[in-house]
Amino acid sequence: MRFLTLAVATAATLACLGAQAQEAAIRKNLAERIPQMPKIDEVIKSPMPGLYELRVGGSEIMYTDADGNFLIQGNLIDTKLRRNLTEERIEKLSAVNFDDLPSKDAFTIVRGNGKRKIAVFEDPNCGYCKRFEKDLQKVDNVTISLYLFPILSPDSTDKARNIWCAKDKAKAWTDWMVRSQVPPAAAANCDAPALARNVEFGKKYRITGTPTLLFADGSRIPGAIPAEQVEAQLAKIKN
Repeated sequence: MRFLTLAVATAATLACLGAQAQEAAIRKNLAERIPQMPKIDEVIKSPMPGLYELRVGGSEIMYTDADGNFLIQGNLIDTKLRRNLTEERIEKLSAVNFDDLPSKDAFTIVRGNGKRKIAVFEDPNCGYCKRFEKDLQKVDNVTISLYLFPILSPDSTDKARNIWCAKDKAKAWTDWMVRSQVPPAAAANCDAPALARNVEFGKKYRITGTPTLLFADGSRIPGAIPAEQVEAQLAKIKN
């Protein structure tokens, strides 16, 4: 029995070494052949025999063969189960744990008892965001973590900085988005690195448009949804 256990352990070790060598070959060949290719974060076997999944840029997915001779960009579909395996994998990689959100880079708006929680990524120049903010006024008993996400234009960054540097961020934001009252210009010495961090966070977790809503259960809804839909989503979550 001891010899059998030893043989199994040896086989497992050899398999591990073989997988490491395979990964090293893929990384080496692709780096040499495609110098402009982003850094490969991870190499794993895909569900399709002979095909390897490459994760790059945090949550981008590509595929290659065992020797890195071919590179595929596109979706891997399981035709039997009718599932987009690439899409499912990207959704898993870009999922955001609500408790892991960088709260220091947001400001909060509390209404009522504030027990229910949502996080919103918004650009101050986003027309859809303004429509959404006006409708969101109807939602009570909620704490909104607002992440300024200036991605539409350089002026978005200027407006976001003015809001972030305001004495009362929540008021400056609401005044601008709901009442079209321009926030005062930020002091020259006010630094706002949170804005750049929010943009980088969005790139990492594939937040590509505004508004984007994140709920405490990990669900994500892109786009300006009505207050009724926000309420319906919050009602699904146990607080």
